[in-house]
Amino acid sequence: MAHLEALQPSLDESPLTPLPAVSGGLAARLGTVALLAVLALGLGYVAVNVAADLRGMGTASALPFVLLGVALLIALGFEFVNGFHDTANAVATVIYTHSLPAHAAVVLSGLCNFAGVLLSTGAVAYGIVSLLPVELILRVGSEAGFAMVFALLISAVLWNLGTWALGLPSSSSHTLIGSIIGVGLMNQLMAAPGAAASGVDWGQALKIIQTLLISPIVGFVCAAALLMLMRGLIKDKALFQAPKGRRPPPAWIRALLVLTCSGVSFAHGSNDGQKGMGLIMLILIGTMPAAYGLNRGITAADTAAYVATFDRAGDVLGRHAQRMPTDPRAVVEDYVRSGALTSATLGGLHELTASIADQLRFSGALSGVAQGQMRNDMYLSAEALRRLQKQGFPLLDDDDRAVMKDLLGRYDHATRYIPTWVKVGVAIALGLGTMVGWKRTVVTVGEKIGKEHLTYGQGASAQLVAMGTIGAADVFGLPVSTTHVLSSGVAGTMAANGSGLQWSTVRNMATAWVLTLPASIILAGGLFWLFRHLF
Repeated sequence: MAHLEALQPSLDESPLTPLPAVSGGLAARLGTVALLAVLALGLGYVAVNVAADLRGMGTASALPFVLLGVALLIALGFEFVNGFHDTANAVATVIYTHSLPAHAAVVLSGLCNFAGVLLSTGAVAYGIVSLLPVELILRVGSEAGFAMVFALLISAVLWNLGTWALGLPSSSSHTLIGSIIGVGLMNQLMAAPGAAASGVDWGQALKIIQTLLISPIVGFVCAAALLMLMRGLIKDKALFQAPKGRRPPPAWIRALLVLTCSGVSFAHGSNDGQKGMGLIMLILIGTMPAAYGLNRGITAADTAAYVATFDRAGDVLGRHAQRMPTDPRAVVEDYVRSGALTSATLGGLHELTASIADQLRFSGALSGVAQGQMRNDMYLSAEALRRLQKQGFPLLDDDDRAVMKDLLGRYDHATRYIPTWVKVGVAIALGLGTMVGWKRTVVTVGEKIGKEHLTYGQGASAQLVAMGTIGAADVFGLPVSTTHVLSSGVAGTMAANGSGLQWSTVRNMATAWVLTLPASIILAGGLFWLFRHLF
């Protein structure tokens, strides 16, 4: 790893224009005070909401509260470290082109991340969660579930901290995917002989890995093409010049760079922030299922519509079921695990759906049911419906398929939700991480990818492409790496500009990309094995 250590930046030895000061002056002090006030309000909001959610839980043991606190700290720590890597990339271009002072860029990025997290859909969060073994998600409150959560969190944090210490723009998304694969593989390896165990959903995993693989290529090619297009259309040569001293660029160029920095930060918050949200929801559901098992936003007034949907779906499933199994839950679990449709599959799904409808009809509202078990039944049924959907809903006509899609929507609304306070907590962790650890990654992006200083046009091209790529991935519920997209975009503009690339940096970044997946797989798998023997 000696060649990686050589990459560690030294600000004093940098041949290019030094970074702007992080603090100093009235504006910096006022910005710091304002940011601290926002953070204090955010933390207060989180604390008040958690206390309200947990009031009256009535558990006889303090252990669930301790586990909840520890796991939340580690999960927020993952997002804090994520801020070191990914959000630092968003501010790199505006800092190195002197479009904004460092402290202002970091604060702006933090606020845009905050907005992106708050307005995110949650699709990426649960897309990540769906990669985990089904039986571990259904038993997330058990010893195996806690081993899974802690193995994921600790392995991701350790790898991110290690690559940050070397100044490498490593991907938190890449790390988390590898950790999930490691847990899934170890879960299969540790299963008793003859026992069926879920491993990795390789179809979904390969889809996400392909996205992580293709997105840097898209960043490189599209950023290079955009820079060349800008050269042909924009005649103002100032856009394609490197900064001179500490002088900011012309007003319109500065506005463009600040806008793209804001867009990348917003897109990063809406995509990367969701990964931490998904892990936090696993923690909340596992430690406090009575409080977080099901969406509290579903009121008693919604019950009639839910019951009607379940009844319609029950009629459809009942008409097409070939036989009713004695253990419907086991039958549906086997189908979700294997994907093999048997004569009992639709019957098992019918029985589960009817049971959910009966419980809801009897209680009158979701708040009146045993939320842990109800959530597991809903989650399991939803996963079975998702598999059936991928298989084209065999045996069903178009009208019946529409009923099944409506049922899946009801299940997802009840189980795939994220409280606002979780989004606020993740946003705060991302913002703090950016403020504390941005320098190492910013220096690598700004100084060590190309042989010449980043120009205004290069910064704008790389950021526009990153903003568009990450935003599109968010729409489709796919995780992408802000780090890889933006740093490859910078490399693409350097190549298109004829500036030349520092191949030692490119080689080390590629090495980190290649090593991240196997390293996180091994680390998470080893930690899962260790925790399964300790818990």
